[in-house]
Amino acid sequence: MNVALRSEYRKFVTTRLWWVLLLVMAAYMAFIGIFLGWSLGAGTSGLDSGDGASLTSPDSIRSSVYGTAAAFGYVFPVIIGALSMTGEYRHQTITPTFLASPSRTRVLVAKMIAALPIGVVYGTVATLATVGAGAAGLALGGSATLLGDGETWTLVARSVLALTVWAPVGVALGSILTNQVLAIIVILVYTQFLEAVLRLGLTQVGDVGASVASYLPGAAGEAITGGSVFSSAGIADVLPWGAGLAVLAGYALVLAAVGSLTTLRRDVS
Repeated sequence: MNVALRSEYRKFVTTRLWWVLLLVMAAYMAFIGIFLGWSLGAGTSGLDSGDGASLTSPDSIRSSVYGTAAAFGYVFPVIIGALSMTGEYRHQTITPTFLASPSRTRVLVAKMIAALPIGVVYGTVATLATVGAGAAGLALGGSATLLGDGETWTLVARSVLALTVWAPVGVALGSILTNQVLAIIVILVYTQFLEAVLRLGLTQVGDVGASVASYLPGAAGEAITGGSVFSSAGIADVLPWGAGLAVLAGYALVLAAVGSLTTLRRDVS
């Protein structure tokens, strides 16, 4: 297994794609962070304590701005994780990869474990870009940055954790959707559009729907940080952070099991 882990890790870091995507993610999250920070800071700095309390509370500002990485940035570790699997099929290197290992499932497990340090890097960069730009935006808007609060740095640590877990989720998804173009399209559509629509729709059908919405993948990732702009806006409640972590890890395991029992059992042409 150690040989497989080293091999799969090298496949991540010996291409330019992983750091190019990392830079794009950093710029994207910095833009969203400063925009939300300035918008909330400018919009709440002039309110009295009795007006818009949900907007001006430290917890709301903290989760809405600094929790943005887990809410919007998770698409990047998912994509880089999925590409580690789909890229092998696209470049036809999957056959020698399978031949070098006695078990295809072991290959998948090795890829998922090797994705964890990549997820840590992505999570750290995304979170710090968001926090740095978000704090600047809050300051420009005339609001406190909350960087001196311990709760803020707890959120930062959990944001990194959430984004780390998303990388093996992407690998597991790539084991099912081995067509690279299809996998990217599905990831983009779901993360940037479909889940938000599902969460909004489910919250309109009562408590049962809202409960179901909290178990969706993106909602589980946000729960690890304690919330985001979505939960602060009342779109949906989130699970306790430990439950969110368990649910997100469960998605990774279920997707990996499906891939192992279906796609990975097929003959490779």
